[in-house]
Amino acid sequence: MKFKDKEIKNYTKPYIIAEIGANHNGDMELAKEMIDAAVKCGVDAVKFQSWTNKSLIAQAEYDRNQKYDDSAKKHFGSLEEMVDKYYLRKEQHYILKEYCSEKGVEFCSTPFSEEEVDLLDEIGVPFYKVASMDINNYRLLKYIAKKMKPVILSTGMSTLAEIEQAVQAIESTGNKNIVILHCISIYPPAPKDIHLNNILTLQRIFPSYPVGFSDHTIGISVPLAAVALGAAVIEKHFTTDKDLPGWDHEVSADPSEMKLIVKESGIISDALGSFQRTVSKAEQNKKDKFRRSIVLTKDMKQGEIILAEDLTFKRPGTHISPDQEQYVIGRTLKKDMKQDELLNWCDLL
Repeated sequence: MKFKDKEIKNYTKPYIIAEIGANHNGDMELAKEMIDAAVKCGVDAVKFQSWTNKSLIAQAEYDRNQKYDDSAKKHFGSLEEMVDKYYLRKEQHYILKEYCSEKGVEFCSTPFSEEEVDLLDEIGVPFYKVASMDINNYRLLKYIAKKMKPVILSTGMSTLAEIEQAVQAIESTGNKNIVILHCISIYPPAPKDIHLNNILTLQRIFPSYPVGFSDHTIGISVPLAAVALGAAVIEKHFTTDKDLPGWDHEVSADPSEMKLIVKESGIISDALGSFQRTVSKAEQNKKDKFRRSIVLTKDMKQGEIILAEDLTFKRPGTHISPDQEQYVIGRTLKKDMKQDELLNWCDLL
């Protein structure tokens, strides 16, 4: 599978998405600053979220005048007031898409309704990202899949059965360009609740599809560990300042962290290499210097029979190797030899 010219495959350098989401806080200049910062980090794509004050939350929920008291920095006023401030307007999608094109980074987004799917299709996103909350929203999944672009499916809050049913819903449209992301929909999750080995589980259950990781942890350890498990895609929340007000800044990577994720992901993916056991040319060259050869423990005369106690093993590894000892013991020396002298087969009768 490819996102444009970028191959998406397990155990290769991962496709890295800087999830700006709603961290722009409704400010297009801040959004552009975040795009600039993400580009400098070397990410492959920046991602936003496409919802409105009408497409995501029912009026009955707004009417409860829901407020949050867990963090003054995360929340202000009512739920309706926050949604109205933070949602990305239609025209702003075009502005940000054009800006991303100018900066040489992919613009992508998560749609939350069919209208937003059409908007992103018109803009020309390389793929669709499905939020974990919509894994059982088969109508939306099929509508997205029928656009016949790759679908990145996040799996937070879902069972294996639900993941399989979502994949089948997408496949039923004839679209088999799917990436599955392991995800824990807690902001942030405790380490014991992350279960990164689920990446391996998903690789086994869905061998035809790349598997990645959508990260909500604080710091860079967990996404890098996901790369070491072969994650094909890494999605990480991104901000220019963790102290900004808003929903996700606290769990986002800042530029210094994202730069490390990009850099270290490349190193890790290169280091993973092949499942086939090989000895590199560089290691082959090391053998002569680092392995041992058979040498004598004492001076010996021509015609003497070699005993086990007459032999030991020392560098370099250019002569008879220690694993050939049994074929040396009991042989007769053809010439006088000194202690620590390296034995050759031509020295033996």
